[in-house]
Amino acid sequence: MTMKASVKTEHASKYLQQLCKHFAHKVSVQYTPEKGTVDFGIGDCVIEANENTLSFFCQAEDSVRLEKIEGIITIHLDKFAWREKLEMDWEYSG
Repeated sequence: MTMKASVKTEHASKYLQQLCKHFAHKVSVQYTPEKGTVDFGIGDCVIEANENTLSFFCQAEDSVRLEKIEGIITIHLDKFAWREKLEMDWEYSG
């Protein structure tokens, strides 16, 4: 299963790097200022940043694992982007 989401922000690269640095304390992460790959163990997520959009492309074996990944990303992005009101709509597909 897969899911994706994107959020408009002028700080996309900054948030990508903050998320990847933070996740790297517990899981395998590789990243540049434009793209990060996170292996959460329960699934993977590719994070991409451009001038004004931060995008997430995640995959896992089932919806339960995807929901856990969504929760992890959402909680941490909210912490790092507390100055902004970011809205993300996750789209799931089989």
